[in-house]
Amino acid sequence: MNSPGFRSGFVAVVGRPNTGKSTLVNALVGEKVAIVSDKPQTTRSAIRGVMDLEGCQVVLVDTPGYHKPRTLLGERLNEVVRHAWNDVDLALFVVDGHSGVGRGDEKVAGDLAAAACPTFCIVNKTDIMDRAAVVKALTAASALGDFDEFVPLSARSGQQVDLLRDLVAARMPEGPMYYEPGQRRDQPPPRFVAELVREKILARTQQEVPHSVAVVTDDFEEREDGLLEIHSTIFVERDSQKGIVIGKGGANIKEVGIAAREEIELLFGARVFLDLRVKVEKDWQRRSHALERLGFTTEAMG
Repeated sequence: MNSPGFRSGFVAVVGRPNTGKSTLVNALVGEKVAIVSDKPQTTRSAIRGVMDLEGCQVVLVDTPGYHKPRTLLGERLNEVVRHAWNDVDLALFVVDGHSGVGRGDEKVAGDLAAAACPTFCIVNKTDIMDRAAVVKALTAASALGDFDEFVPLSARSGQQVDLLRDLVAARMPEGPMYYEPGQRRDQPPPRFVAELVREKILARTQQEVPHSVAVVTDDFEEREDGLLEIHSTIFVERDSQKGIVIGKGGANIKEVGIAAREEIELLFGARVFLDLRVKVEKDWQRRSHALERLGFTTEAMG
């Protein structure tokens, strides 16, 4: 039962690709709820992380990078972002202060202006910027629109994250507790495991491969002896990409499996058996039927 005056709300974290949105969500929650990578378009659905504070609960909605789409998948990802910022109490618009404010940020800001919610502009990656660069980035960000707050911070180092947490909480209206105390993510375990496997692949592949990888958990079962038995399929678009993911003599897929299994065991507190196989689903990013088979429906992504 909620206490009188309890506050809660939903906050969309938006921005162009690679601005550090998922890293920021993880930092605010204080636990890993979204995978991170230096590859653009890592996030492919609206991922919710729960931040519990004194008398307040904030549901953070991590969104895909808003971009100029080149595939049907890209179009659907942008739809997810637009839906997210039209259905929240607050938006955090994240820009990469280190690489500089650019035309991509202008596009996000222009479309975001149509949303009814208040917006904070977050200038991220200040840990690798000097004071003059931070001032320059803030000046450029201020030209993007009339935002309710400007917060320079580093999601990676945690600098000023506590300040943002307090500012966000102060904006939440009175409302119910949406999630049980202590629950940090709303992704079902099989989907979260698939994302962890994909994260490990992204860390070990380059060029066109990261965009072409999708992972589906086929079986997720806790056996009587406490072992988590997981079978996942990695989908790529080309035979050549399958070879890259597997690696010479299976070396790459073995490394992916070891890294993913170790993190799954740490997060779930159980021993894990992880079986990975790789399949080719030609041009799946551009085919509606393939997207649906791999779980990229509006309902699953939103």
